[in-house]
Amino acid sequence: MTHDTTTPQPAAPAPPAVNPDPEPYLSVVVPIYNEAENLRPLCQTLSEVLSAGSWSHEVIMVDDGSTDGSADILVELHQAYSWLKVVRFRRNFGQTAALAAAFAHARGEVIVSLDGDLQNDPADIPKLVAKLNEGYDLVNGWRVDRQDPFWQRRLPSQIANWVISLLTQVKLHDYGCTLKAFRRHIAKDLKLYGEMHRFIPALARDLGATITEMPVTHHPRTRGTSKYGLARTLWVILDLLTVKFLSSYATRPSHLFGLLGFVSLLVGGLITTVLGVQRLFFAVELSNRPLLLLGLLLIVTGVQFLTMGLIGEMLIRTYHESQEKPIYWIKDVLE
Repeated sequence: MTHDTTTPQPAAPAPPAVNPDPEPYLSVVVPIYNEAENLRPLCQTLSEVLSAGSWSHEVIMVDDGSTDGSADILVELHQAYSWLKVVRFRRNFGQTAALAAAFAHARGEVIVSLDGDLQNDPADIPKLVAKLNEGYDLVNGWRVDRQDPFWQRRLPSQIANWVISLLTQVKLHDYGCTLKAFRRHIAKDLKLYGEMHRFIPALARDLGATITEMPVTHHPRTRGTSKYGLARTLWVILDLLTVKFLSSYATRPSHLFGLLGFVSLLVGGLITTVLGVQRLFFAVELSNRPLLLLGLLLIVTGVQFLTMGLIGEMLIRTYHESQEKPIYWIKDVLE
């Protein structure tokens, strides 16, 4: 009986894994809704601009339930351009949802968003990236020479920009410009709902982002039809109230409702006190005094506001503690 005395040889080390699809440096994200006429020239322009740069790149176009054949054209373009990724929605969810989906699929260290209607100029992308690399987290485009109708688009936008800047304390000239450059961690941490894409700079400021703006080119629309109008003004106002509340009072709702409650109680108490003194010491009839009803209403409303503040505090604590949601974002740690 023989025994094998040969020393077993160690297995050859496996070759290092090669990532066939390394992460790009730049991701360009484009929400698309019924832009069939613009898609081919947009991709051609993007190809020229991005190939002239030195960064690895990808382009993510999100079809937001288009009904004009844009989805079929995007499939065709995806086959023609290796850098194009297409995300298609089952129906129209809106620009905010399209941007949120694009951010979720973007892999670049720098993310640039722009509209798909060719009014934003892709040639501005290198300038935005260069500005971002000066040390900012978000660079917002500013359409200084905006090529849109004054009464329907530019005037309402100017008013909205002034109001948003006043309430959010993020002073920008053009909140509505989709052309923006982000650091990846900022874009990924944004929580976008409803029509919140208009307030991205204000939401990013709440994450601790450093923000600036720079002038960008704006072209008149030559193909397709605009998806915006005066009807959206009401939604902007409602969303602005939401952003202001989330920015200032999301973790302390009792400060807002408590203040309103105390003011209401104070005014109501003052009114009923004056009327009570008049009735007790001066025999003034109160049955025909509507002011008494106002005083009582203010007292009841004040108690309700205080109660809402306390309930809000309980809800916000349940929200943060049950899901371990942070109430702060750390930029870095020096050790």
